[in-house]
Amino acid sequence: MCSSCGARYEDDGLILDCSRRHEPAFLRTEYDGPAEHSGTGLFRHARLLPVARTFPGVPGPVVYRARELGRRLGLTRLWVAFNGYWPERGAQLPTCTFKDLEAYTVLGRLPAAPPVLVIPSAGNTAAAFAWAATRHQMPCLIVVPAPALDGMRFAGPLDPCVRIVVLDGDATYSDAISCADLLARLPGHQAEGGSRNVARRDGLGTVMLAAAEAIGGLPQTYVQAVGSGTGAIGAHEAARRIRSGDEPLPRLLMCQNTPFAPLYEAWRSGGRAPADREHEPLARELTNRRPPFSLRGGVREVLVESGGEILCVDNEAALAAMALFEEIEGIDIEPGAGVALAALADAVGAGRVGRDELILLNVTGGGRARRADDLALVPAEPWLRAVWSPGGEGPQTVAEQVGRQLSTTTSGAGR
Repeated sequence: MCSSCGARYEDDGLILDCSRRHEPAFLRTEYDGPAEHSGTGLFRHARLLPVARTFPGVPGPVVYRARELGRRLGLTRLWVAFNGYWPERGAQLPTCTFKDLEAYTVLGRLPAAPPVLVIPSAGNTAAAFAWAATRHQMPCLIVVPAPALDGMRFAGPLDPCVRIVVLDGDATYSDAISCADLLARLPGHQAEGGSRNVARRDGLGTVMLAAAEAIGGLPQTYVQAVGSGTGAIGAHEAARRIRSGDEPLPRLLMCQNTPFAPLYEAWRSGGRAPADREHEPLARELTNRRPPFSLRGGVREVLVESGGEILCVDNEAALAAMALFEEIEGIDIEPGAGVALAALADAVGAGRVGRDELILLNVTGGGRARRADDLALVPAEPWLRAVWSPGGEGPQTVAEQVGRQLSTTTSGAGR
């Protein structure tokens, strides 16, 4: 259903936007029948996912009461949704972040004989889609800036249907998005859609579904680090679907990392785009320059509806929070999760969060160091490395290189 005009569509597995002319707006899913649960893992919640197929053995979030961590923060009812690799807790997400949840849901939504999905990423999304697509032979073309390749290590080699385009030089996540926009116009290719893809938001929303089941109801406050805000929007949409009667929706506390925090700046300035500037945040995965802030169903709307806000912490605070979590829980966490924990600690100290509030902290990634110790990992091999040249010619030049490379091959993602 279009969140602007209310138009309804039967899902074909690919639709991203309303066909009517109006303000930018998200589509939202509506489901028939009760929200029954069966099985384990991600697809335990298949009745509230827009999937045409499910895949066996896909883990889901692990939700637990974090008593000692809560005590150290001054909270009596802190719950953690851990998304990553932590065998002692039963957490087995294959690429260590909650991006695995969205990748499998997007692939499960696709129709038979799907087009090649074109996916830009700062790293975590690329890893999740690459491994999920490898396991189930779903063709995709992934575009990443060069630093993202460092984190793309897997339990085995990638299938040839997965092709990774690496932008060398000073390319950023935003540059990867610009390139992917052009590559999606190639014959037989389609943009995966990012936050516009209902499967992404609903897949990430399973964090809220799993938490509500473990807690016995919705939390009062939901805390998550955000780049685009897609995960927090998905959590909000999931809460809206399952709440009982007039049960309050969880207040969203979205967290960003200075010195680059575009959503935080947009929220404070009433929606103006942040200034373009050099940035070196610890949490590189949060550096989305094109977040869905002002559109219908986007970040601003869900913040207002939930009574939420956007918080911001610096690199030093995030590093300290990462160390605190590992000290108490015995597992490493990703920089983005450190940003969320640090922002929650600040909010408690400032009185923005009450001591007795029922809090759900989404640890969006963790266990990467532990997985590297436990498993022999295989680094991803780029299909194409393109030298990035800044300016308007950059995306077009890379697109031309990819087009030439595709024309010389006939297998895998190029078919």
